[in-house]
Amino acid sequence: MNTTVAEGVNLATEVVSMLAESPVNDVQVCLATPFVHLSEVKKVLEGSPLWLAAQNCSDQAKGAFTGEVSASMLKSLGVDAVIIGHSERRAYYGENNAILLAKLKQVLQNDMTPIFCIGEVLAEREADIHFDVVKKQIDHTLFELSAEEFAKVVIAYEPVWAIGTGKTASAAQAQEMHAFIRTHLATKFGKELAANCTLQYGGSCNAANAKELFANTDVDGGLIGGASLKAADFVAIVRSF
Repeated sequence: MNTTVAEGVNLATEVVSMLAESPVNDVQVCLATPFVHLSEVKKVLEGSPLWLAAQNCSDQAKGAFTGEVSASMLKSLGVDAVIIGHSERRAYYGENNAILLAKLKQVLQNDMTPIFCIGEVLAEREADIHFDVVKKQIDHTLFELSAEEFAKVVIAYEPVWAIGTGKTASAAQAQEMHAFIRTHLATKFGKELAANCTLQYGGSCNAANAKELFANTDVDGGLIGGASLKAADFVAIVRSF
């Protein structure tokens, strides 16, 4: 929840301009803006290869849910992807697995890409139950999808203890969890689908640590937060691939 619409448009314009000057052709870049920015940022992205994403959507298709935004509304704006289950949504707004599964279904039914977030908090990491936590998050959501549906999902692993704290999971910790996730996905969907699934890392990733993080075999991308608020920093992360 950052930037006014004008500031957001300026930020998106800077990113598009920098990437157009020196394209990174093998990296898919997606900008996930606040709801009220979407239509204006969509105009900025026209003619560029960048995707547009929303940060959330309703678990309902339509109806008397004042203040909510449906997946079909987002689709009608030309949105490509939707972030579902971000750690802040889980922590601050009580979004449980049932709600998140419903949101996943809404996004998929409207032919957009869900960017589905999973991850453990500090107490769970310190109690050495982080693998169990992530496994359960997957079992009660993604494992309820068909293989055809799952093939359209992007997963973002967020070590919640490393978001906005200045802490970052080491490259080894990131690889360890991503490898665990991919191995667990294979038990349900098979090795091929698991291998082809895009697993993003999202936890205080910045221009200084991105290259090391993304060098890992099972880290396919990044879900970038605070470091995306400055165009030069965000583009440097993109180039780190």
